[in-house]
Amino acid sequence: MTPAPLAARLRDPSGPLFFPVTAYGPGGSLDLDVYRTHVRRGVAAGAAAVFAACGTGEFHALLPEEFTACVRAAVEAAEGRVPVVAGAGYGTALAVRYARLAADAGADGLLAMPPYLVHAGQEGLLRHYREVAAATDLPVVVYQRDNAVFTPRTVVELARTDGVIGLKDGLGDLDLMQRTVSAVRTEVPGDFLYFNGLPTAEQTQLAYRALGITLYSSAVFCFVPEIALAFHRALESADLPTAHRLLDGFYRPFVELRAQGRGYAVSLVKAGVRLRGLDVGEVRPPLHEPAGEHLKQLAQLIERGYALLEEDA
Repeated sequence: MTPAPLAARLRDPSGPLFFPVTAYGPGGSLDLDVYRTHVRRGVAAGAAAVFAACGTGEFHALLPEEFTACVRAAVEAAEGRVPVVAGAGYGTALAVRYARLAADAGADGLLAMPPYLVHAGQEGLLRHYREVAAATDLPVVVYQRDNAVFTPRTVVELARTDGVIGLKDGLGDLDLMQRTVSAVRTEVPGDFLYFNGLPTAEQTQLAYRALGITLYSSAVFCFVPEIALAFHRALESADLPTAHRLLDGFYRPFVELRAQGRGYAVSLVKAGVRLRGLDVGEVRPPLHEPAGEHLKQLAQLIERGYALLEEDA
């Protein structure tokens, strides 16, 4: 797939962007059958794209051969109905390798995550992402967070880079994002894509929409797709009462529960998938499983979220 078709497919999504968890069997090895089921269910539920082996999918915990197997399985399960975007990260050489593995596995694009550990200057970051973009023909979305935070000038240069189609923001600095959007709009013709990539992005999406950023990742779609879809529809139709009801009754309590443990942005989501009946296994270290009391609270919150949907009906 060329960059233009992927960008076009992502620009006006029909549903949330789906970041599946990676399924492990009882011994801790990949369970690709369960993973395919997870992806198929997400696509059938209304996901607009699958982001395989990214943050929620524990990219950090996968061997290269496991990464390749996950991306290939996601492509098989999606069956061309929606695009599949794969993660790529670590240092430049490894990020390039993962980009090529993703291309070989049939991915439609890349989510380029921050380089491993180092805090680099803007010149080095720009060179890093340009080398990742040049490694394959796959279109690239650059993920801003942690040690990869860009000035508006750097994003302008990224937008001018062949193959780079967008920026996913996991930082949450709205002033910086407004200046970035303004700079790119002024200096680079065309439609550069922006994504809200904060954990539980629904919680901040009303603010991002005010900046013109309508795309966002949805981790909770993994285990409560009906709630995620209802919120997405409320945003698209400017149904603020429904959006506020779901924010107040489900998303804010979920974010507060997520804050109870480090790594819960992944492990709590994976626990939610298990609670909904699909055994995707536990997270791999260094992440850890949620405490028992937190699992009880999550189960209660899921029930509450679905009860809100019944009230709307």
